[in-house]
Amino acid sequence: MAEFFTQFHTARNDRTAQVPRAPKGTPLTRVLISLGITLLFGAVYFYFTLPALNFQDREFYNFLTVLCVVWTVCMVILGGTRPAGESFLKYNLKRLPSIWLIAALCLTVLVGTVVGWVGFRSRDYAKLLETKEGDFAAEVTEISWDHIPMLDSTSANNLANRKLGELSDLVSQFGVDENSAQINYRGTPVRVIYLDYDSFFKWFNNRDQGIPAYMIVDMVTQEVEVVRLEEGIKYSPSEYFNRNITRYLRLNYPTKMFNDVNFEIDEDGTPWWIASVVEKKIGLFGGRDIVGAVLVNAVTGETEYLPVSEVPTWVDRVFSAELIIEQYDYYGVYHNGFFNSIFGQKGCTETTDGYNYIAQNDDVWLYTGITSVSGDRGNIGFVLVNQRTKEARYYSCAGAEEYSAMDSAEGAVQQYAYQATFPLLLNLGDQPTYFMALKDAAGLVKMYALVNVQQYQIVSVGNTVEQAVEAYELQLANNGIVAEPEPDKNTNLSISGRVTDVRSAVIGGNTCFYVALEGESAYFALWASEFPEAVLLNVGDTVTVEYEAAEDSIIPAVDFVREK
Repeated sequence: MAEFFTQFHTARNDRTAQVPRAPKGTPLTRVLISLGITLLFGAVYFYFTLPALNFQDREFYNFLTVLCVVWTVCMVILGGTRPAGESFLKYNLKRLPSIWLIAALCLTVLVGTVVGWVGFRSRDYAKLLETKEGDFAAEVTEISWDHIPMLDSTSANNLANRKLGELSDLVSQFGVDENSAQINYRGTPVRVIYLDYDSFFKWFNNRDQGIPAYMIVDMVTQEVEVVRLEEGIKYSPSEYFNRNITRYLRLNYPTKMFNDVNFEIDEDGTPWWIASVVEKKIGLFGGRDIVGAVLVNAVTGETEYLPVSEVPTWVDRVFSAELIIEQYDYYGVYHNGFFNSIFGQKGCTETTDGYNYIAQNDDVWLYTGITSVSGDRGNIGFVLVNQRTKEARYYSCAGAEEYSAMDSAEGAVQQYAYQATFPLLLNLGDQPTYFMALKDAAGLVKMYALVNVQQYQIVSVGNTVEQAVEAYELQLANNGIVAEPEPDKNTNLSISGRVTDVRSAVIGGNTCFYVALEGESAYFALWASEFPEAVLLNVGDTVTVEYEAAEDSIIPAVDFVREK
């Protein structure tokens, strides 16, 4: 039996060797067919993967490698069977130069990666972001309490979703995109939020008109404005085919590498996409940096490329937060050399886990704390970076890092189990101060907190920003950090009288008592968290209330005394 199978396989191999498969057509025909298949496959691959046709983009090498593989496979299939006795590799290496090209591409990627390795070029990486020492009190404008941004991105999106739910013509077709950017719009910090098509079929039904509106969330007043457009947005991330903003940018700028695409509006309210353009500064693939931006009109599709120095001032975000933090970490870790970053770690610093934004001089500055790489719970300073120009300033200020400040704020209202948002850095009384909103389990803002950066045991909370600021300034004065302000005797009014009515309401988890006095039509609002004795009030009691002049039917009390 074994001898039979041996003879069978020998005969079969002999027949195969005697009847080799002939090549398909002439050599030129095989080349043209392979070229056509490769180009067709490459066009489809490029359309969906969108690599930049740039030797600094790793995806470009993947693209070329895929094309070479497709070409090689086509030529092997069309080339017939190799002669007997010659190996597959030897046979194809002689007639398919594309195999050598694949090897050259792999070698280029390897060499390009090595020459840009941070171990060889650490000081070049450290120079990507140049920072200057700054004076916080002099350079960061002291902000008044009625201009403090009170929302984070999550709260802004929640407000936008609620507003969208009120608009019957939009809510059934569109959804709120979570990627909103904070900008300065007409001197006010806002978040501009664009809408997405809810599904392919809803895009198909609305594609001719486009997306008819976008939203502006005021970070101070928490108001949401729906901006209706005469002509809808035709270019966005939720578009399909050539109007998808990522594909539209690639087809118009095939060689440029993009880092980030942000939605912004100019001073006239026209919607734009701002696409940051990247170049690699170190080796072939290392040290990415922004060199310019492509501005795309979201309605008409009009585009323009501008270098960073020529980007108009209404644009607020060219350098992304992630890129800025990456570059500062390169500086903090490697400015004393690569080996120092591993062994001695002398002077090595890094950014803290989180960042926020500061509106300053009609620009948006990224804020993040700087701490030691040892991982302690304190900051040695913080850095502000202009997101349009990349101007960077470092402020030396030892104090609490952001999460320690958040813990302090949450501890001040631990009975409510509120969660603090990531802090916003403010200048209050020439003091670096963390500002946070305190949210309940449903994500609703209930209170506000201020924590001194250098002395984070100084914490103030309030139901309103004004209350928190007043309590904070009083604590600064009591601790001798600032001079105690002289009271303005002409600002507040005082009234004494008999209580004729007491009502109460729970607002945001806090009880407010509304007190009417004999002969007065207005009610005076007394928050129990600020005036605990208000819970003891009864009709007929005599009280003295201090308040600011107002013509409202409900007037907030500044001070309150209950006669014994």
